[in-house]
Amino acid sequence: MKFRPLHDRVVVRRIEENERTAGGIIIPDTAKEKPMQGEVVAVGPGARNDKGELVALDLKEGDRIIFGKWSGTEVKIDGEDLLIMKESDIMGVLEGKAASKKAA
Repeated sequence: MKFRPLHDRVVVRRIEENERTAGGIIIPDTAKEKPMQGEVVAVGPGARNDKGELVALDLKEGDRIIFGKWSGTEVKIDGEDLLIMKESDIMGVLEGKAASKKAA
């Protein structure tokens, strides 16, 4: 199923952090915090300004982002846990080689 968000909403897939600390200690699922990084899966067409003109979003599919800990609404689409949030809930986009290596 293909999902298309409306207006200035964005669909995000959380990117899981490493399950070990730098010292090699394995962190159990119950002690982990939810990751605050994700990959943009889909973006809406944009929001309307005061004149009624469509203002496109700054994000695009594939962007790696950082968002607030409690941002978005959790949904399950085709068995995958995703988040739907407004573009304003997103703090920024990770750019460069370090961001792309962590996603792999």
